[in-house]
Amino acid sequence: MKEITKETYINWYKDMLFWRKFEDKLAAVYIQQKVRGFLHLYNGQEAILAGCLHVMELGGKDKMITAYRNHVQPIGMGVDPKRVMAELYGKATGTSHGMGGSMHIFSKEHGFYGGHGIVGGQIPLGAGMAFGDKYHNTGGVTICCFGDGAARQGSLHETFNMAMLWKLPVVFIVENNGYAMGTSVERTANHQDIWKLGLGYEMPCGPVDAMNPIKVAEAMDEAMERARRGDGPTFLEMKTYRYRGHSMSDAQHYRTKEEVEEYKKIDPITQVLDIIKKEKYLTDEEIKQIDKDVKSKVAECEKFAEESPYPDKQQLYDMVYEQENYPFVKHK
Repeated sequence: MKEITKETYINWYKDMLFWRKFEDKLAAVYIQQKVRGFLHLYNGQEAILAGCLHVMELGGKDKMITAYRNHVQPIGMGVDPKRVMAELYGKATGTSHGMGGSMHIFSKEHGFYGGHGIVGGQIPLGAGMAFGDKYHNTGGVTICCFGDGAARQGSLHETFNMAMLWKLPVVFIVENNGYAMGTSVERTANHQDIWKLGLGYEMPCGPVDAMNPIKVAEAMDEAMERARRGDGPTFLEMKTYRYRGHSMSDAQHYRTKEEVEEYKKIDPITQVLDIIKKEKYLTDEEIKQIDKDVKSKVAECEKFAEESPYPDKQQLYDMVYEQENYPFVKHK
């Protein structure tokens, strides 16, 4: 695996802190009704993305597909965060010109394929992307993420079977944050170790401490190397936790504030910062400067989104397939 250095820890801290503050700002503007519809935040789960990015080959080779908790992943893969913020505002400068919103961020250029609102809908799609890489011999690997609730979808079993049969270069990740919306894992099956679903297909599988980016990177490096060798998929259960509700409308009656606070003691950002302080990678002043820079960067994103225009109504007609002899509004 690529060495985890001083620079790695510093970049992890910068990135994860920015992702956290970016979404904290989204929560604030959502309450002001500047962002509408659904909003599902990633707070607490950032170590998964940080660890994955450490071993991915970005720039279009490796790909990622996930569910609707999908704002920080494209940012980590290189998408301009200002455009992500604008998309959530429904503005024309957004990643999908304001037509997708919170649940459908997408960037083919950067290898990020959504953002899918159908629970588990991205699981067979991820295998299909991996099939394309194998067919065209690109050497790329697809990371396919989904939640613990989506692990109960029948399409998962169909996909696992085909992925193993064809030895597809894909890493399946279940981000087990403890609750499918408001339903605990204990209430959805007679077993709590979701990773064991891979055993029925003889798929390499196992649990990962996903509050720690180092553990994530180590597990992902092994899985992605296996895929690149042509040995097929891996299924990893990333054991994580979300500090906010399933979405902004979630009253969170299913858990206590004490439980949330207990998990905050192993916050991935705090874990990385503790190493930085222990190893004296940064001074207190340098840490304060990073915090200040992150706050400024988030403010830039907000300003860009606020000042961007809404899409023109004509755009509604330009973003559909064109039909010959269409009798209504003409495409541009």
